[in-house]
Amino acid sequence: MADLGSRPVVITRPLAQAQAFAGVVAATGREVVIFPLLEIAPVAETSELQTVLSSLDQYALVVFVSPNAIDAAFRFIPAWPNNVAIGIVGEGSRLALQRYGVGDDNATIHAPRNSERMDSEELFKALDLDGLRGRRVLIVRGQAGRDFLTDMLRAERVTVEHVTAYERLTPQMDATKIAQLRALIDADSEWIVTSSEALRNLLQITTDVLGAECVVKLQRNKMIVSHQRIAETARSLAFTHVTMTGSGDERLLAALQSRP
Repeated sequence: MADLGSRPVVITRPLAQAQAFAGVVAATGREVVIFPLLEIAPVAETSELQTVLSSLDQYALVVFVSPNAIDAAFRFIPAWPNNVAIGIVGEGSRLALQRYGVGDDNATIHAPRNSERMDSEELFKALDLDGLRGRRVLIVRGQAGRDFLTDMLRAERVTVEHVTAYERLTPQMDATKIAQLRALIDADSEWIVTSSEALRNLLQITTDVLGAECVVKLQRNKMIVSHQRIAETARSLAFTHVTMTGSGDERLLAALQSRP
């Protein structure tokens, strides 16, 4: 088994989101490999997205489910309307908003108060439901998605609408990527996983291109995950070394540095 210093750290986020964190990890002296398990693509037809985003002032709250949603939407948002609140579920989304000049100084941003659980359940607890009842909320997301926030808001007599801003795709594997995946598994890598969908993709890809023997090896690799739900997914998929850190790159980095 490889020791800590020689085990690669695998960043599995979509490419655009992986690079900054990869640089931070590399600065600690670790070998870093970017191996995206999700690809993000803009929706092919943007007319609905543009139409909805041109009327943001009709909504009391706009929820962005991820940094990807923010990046996809702000292609069509020249300036954020100051009377419309924003909902986010992670620090990555706050940083994404800042790239477009939106922050707490010029917008009302609702986010989970519990830094250990940055998710839609905690966002719901942070919202001003009295101020939302009878009004419209827009959720900007990828294709489909969890419906917890929608269901809970509608139960509180809030009108909820959705718009699709991007698509999540499973990466295509060529011979080079297959060889890289095998090498990463054999090296007993530490995988940074911030999405249950990405984790399922990893297992499915390995099953499809490398077979059962490599799946067993993969399940013994180290998984560092950012949310309890991802940890539960990992254990349900028979991963045996799972560390749950909580939201934020700082916690992920601390977990890497503290692992035996």
